[in-house]
Amino acid sequence: MNTPSSRHFPATRMRRMRRDDFSRRLMQESTLTPSDLILPVFVLEGENQREAVASMPGVERLSIDLLIEQAREAYSLGIPALALFPVVGEEHKSELAEEAYNANGLVQRSVRALKEALPELGIITDVALDPYTSHGQDGILDEHGYVQNDRTVDTLLKQALSHAEAGADVVAPSDMMDGRIGAIRQVLEQEHLHNVRIMAYSAKYASNYYGPFRDAVGSAANLGKADKRTYQMDPANSDEALHEVAMDIAEGADMVMVKPGMPYLDVVRRVKSELQVPTFAYQVSGEYAMHRAAFDNGWLDADSVIIESLMCFKRAGADGILSYFALEAARLLRR
Repeated sequence: MNTPSSRHFPATRMRRMRRDDFSRRLMQESTLTPSDLILPVFVLEGENQREAVASMPGVERLSIDLLIEQAREAYSLGIPALALFPVVGEEHKSELAEEAYNANGLVQRSVRALKEALPELGIITDVALDPYTSHGQDGILDEHGYVQNDRTVDTLLKQALSHAEAGADVVAPSDMMDGRIGAIRQVLEQEHLHNVRIMAYSAKYASNYYGPFRDAVGSAANLGKADKRTYQMDPANSDEALHEVAMDIAEGADMVMVKPGMPYLDVVRRVKSELQVPTFAYQVSGEYAMHRAAFDNGWLDADSVIIESLMCFKRAGADGILSYFALEAARLLRR
């Protein structure tokens, strides 16, 4: 058998297929289209309101009416879904995060408005308590400040159900509590919401790349100097991620997430290759901020690097990518 290791120069010239555009295109192994992209968006209260996120130049918090305008553009560019994140005022934050499952809360109203305006656009909602807790953690604390797993899951159930009842197509638990996928799947089945999909943040690492996101949703000040290492994954671990993903799939997840993105593409590859499940990755706020700083300073070419960075996810095996560059990338891909 003529394997690559037995091929020798000059019988094999690897540059031959790189000579022309047509042959480069014919041998391209990975492709990127707008259908691979999910746009994360930040929604706030009010009308005709927009606020720049200082640590994420070009990204804005938008009121529902302006968010619908942005959603229309995303849909027109072929982006199949938005991922919705709320900016919750301090008056709605509490120790027990009761606002998370308010049927008339910001997320729930946003979902209803988006589905009415654009019924074919997929709406993914974040199921996590950190925007709603006065302490900035993703769960309910005990008297020692430790996040209680099972008590938190009880609240996540209410939150996920409220999103599904509002019309969310996909609920995306990003909290990393044990057992929450099975519990959410069970309640969705009990309520006959059989077709609501679950995108599990199965391998979410306790990363330092999330800082700008916490600024964007307003949880950074509440969290302070605390961290989330008792429930999010150790960045040193890879085998553990496969256990997490396998458990979430067994509990009823339809798709899984690796977060952050580019620093963890080895994990994306392992999940896709070894478990062969629908695999998504998040090009997180810190990644966006670093790229944007380099673009704004003229150190990197924005158009080419945006596409290259997203193509890396596809090469690693991601089926889809959450990225704040989604709109820009979709415009570039349609040229």
